[in-house]
Amino acid sequence: MSPSGNGLRILQRIASERPKPVVGERCDMCAVPIADAHQHVVNVQDRQLMCVCRGCYLLFTDESAELRFRAVPERYLSFPNFELAPGRWDELEIPVGLAFVFRNSLLAKTVAFYPGPAGATESELPLDAWDGVLAVNPALGQLAADTEALLLRVPEHGEGDPECYLVPIDACYQLVGQLRQVWRGFDGGQDARRVIDTFFGDVRARSRVAKEPT
Repeated sequence: MSPSGNGLRILQRIASERPKPVVGERCDMCAVPIADAHQHVVNVQDRQLMCVCRGCYLLFTDESAELRFRAVPERYLSFPNFELAPGRWDELEIPVGLAFVFRNSLLAKTVAFYPGPAGATESELPLDAWDGVLAVNPALGQLAADTEALLLRVPEHGEGDPECYLVPIDACYQLVGQLRQVWRGFDGGQDARRVIDTFFGDVRARSRVAKEPT
């Protein structure tokens, strides 16, 4: 056999022994394949959301433990008695009618994110204004740091009541990703409003009413 024939056989063998490419997502911790619908943990130090398998997720569900990683809970709560005094939203310095608020345990502060054409924009809430919201709505205090968020929406042009839900933090980032694809102009446009309406409809359907503190 000619040298060129031997070379061809070697190349064919290398190609046949090459590892198959990974198809689909894998756990960011142990690398096992995971389904498209999967759970997440938060890297508290790096503020990173990680896709994980069920086994790795269960390692970090103890909320009382001092852990670098924390499992994102799956609960959805509604606050039908949520109150937001006139002018309070402006005091929170959020320029659009939608935001999600969470507690950063590493920095020991509460921050808000609101959607826009570039994705999520961070806004550190004025302490006095946010404390005023919590004082009127004590049920919001059950929010878990780092892994859950309060999803807030105020009506356009003052029509209707403000809404507030406690949701997993990954749901908020999912909404931001959807809005980034359709956002137009300053307020997002009609397509963004449709995405928001659909998302809130799903949140309402999944939520149970939060218990008021006794």
